[in-house]
Amino acid sequence: QVQLVESGGGLVQAGGSLRLSCAASGRALSDYPMGWFRQAPGKEREFVAAISKSGTPTYYAESVNGRFTVSRDNAVYLQMNSLKSEDTAVYHCAARLPIFSRASTESNGYVYWGQGTQVTVSS
Repeated sequence: QVQLVESGGGLVQAGGSLRLSCAASGRALSDYPMGWFRQAPGKEREFVAAISKSGTPTYYAESVNGRFTVSRDNAVYLQMNSLKSEDTAVYHCAARLPIFSRASTESNGYVYWGQGTQVTVSS
């Protein structure tokens, strides 16, 4: 069992930046392909970004490409720049089984999920 914990969310003005972190209790995440997903009120969960076990390739949703950057060391990070009000959501990190090398853009490709961290962008 992998327990994931997100941090770094908060309230920021439009155009600002936040950096989210995802860590696992008692272990490094280096063995797991990782993804970031978000869910806004009244909307379905959607893919944001993902990073493969080695660090490449990475994947981005079209809506965040060029603004968000996913990276990793023993934890996984999501650098979010030029934030917009439509980025407001609860952000979750997720881990694939370590038998996979590549990350996935599909939520059903992940088996471990964090509780999420709230990101609110004020316009």
